[in-house]
Amino acid sequence: MNTFFSFVIKETKHILRDPRTVMILFGMPIVMMLLFGFAISTDIKDVRVVAVTSSMDVQTQKIIDRLGASEYFTITSLVSTPAEAEQLMRNQKADMAVVFAPGFANHKYDGTAGIQIITDAADPNTAIQESNYATQIIQETQSGMAMAINTKMLYNPQMLSTYNFVPGIMGLLLMLICALMTSVSIVREKEKGTMEVLLVSPVKPIMIIIAKAIPYLMLSFLILVCILLLSVYVLEVPLAGSLFWIFAISLVYILLALSLGLLISVVAQTQLVALLASAMVLMMPILLLSGMIYPVESMPKILQYISYIIPGQWYISAMRKLLIMGVDITSVLKETVVLCSMTVVLLTLALKKFKTGL
Repeated sequence: MNTFFSFVIKETKHILRDPRTVMILFGMPIVMMLLFGFAISTDIKDVRVVAVTSSMDVQTQKIIDRLGASEYFTITSLVSTPAEAEQLMRNQKADMAVVFAPGFANHKYDGTAGIQIITDAADPNTAIQESNYATQIIQETQSGMAMAINTKMLYNPQMLSTYNFVPGIMGLLLMLICALMTSVSIVREKEKGTMEVLLVSPVKPIMIIIAKAIPYLMLSFLILVCILLLSVYVLEVPLAGSLFWIFAISLVYILLALSLGLLISVVAQTQLVALLASAMVLMMPILLLSGMIYPVESMPKILQYISYIIPGQWYISAMRKLLIMGVDITSVLKETVVLCSMTVVLLTLALKKFKTGL
């Protein structure tokens, strides 16, 4: 057992004395959290709006003032015809137009008061967001008129994109750090020829692999703590769920990622191959098919079926429910069972391949 702990200490020192490894382990989570939290945002702000009205009545002025007072819109100009507004949008001087029907205030109680929202749908996602935000503000301003709709936003009333990105970043970073770093570290030993030296030592091969994985397991938990602290105190994302279950499910996910890293290390013969395999097998599927950026439900059926085998999808789904919604463990049983099953399958396959692949 003393020999085993010596291997663990040796691997930990090997990780910490390499500046590049330390930078990847601790620099990448911080940079990605700040990028996704601040720079890469799906929130809309300062949308340039042109108001189209033939007569400025009290109700019209009230709606325009409410739009301009919000953080999302800036009223840039007032015109009298939709053609003028369209020309401003074509000249890139406006992003959206709000067109009031003639005599808008005179029809506020008979249900014929009309408002048209014109957006630039060259970017359809942004156009939909702009339209939805403007519609919500107008509906709130029109309370008491012929039709009023009450909208309530659960769990994310400010509609901040960081609420969506934080669980996704957790799934991406833990998978990359555990799987990528584990696979590269083992392949490095194979490239240098030191793996054979380790395998003829008194310690069993399986204990050598466990000893190499334990430092990454501990570092992953430290990184998880850093991510949660950044989320709460920097990005202001509330931690609504149980910390115990967040760490418990994260432990299962980390073990799954370590198993996948071991499997990649057996297949790959060089560090370059391990890096490329990790990028194709881990990073791109998690970014595109896990629901981190794009909703799985809006994907074609074939991609939805493929997403079921992406571990990140199940982990991100569980973290969104625990972190943002504050549910209990019974609401994430499906995700937990799937992650546990994947971990058992990958670990069994990785150890079997490892015994015959080295």
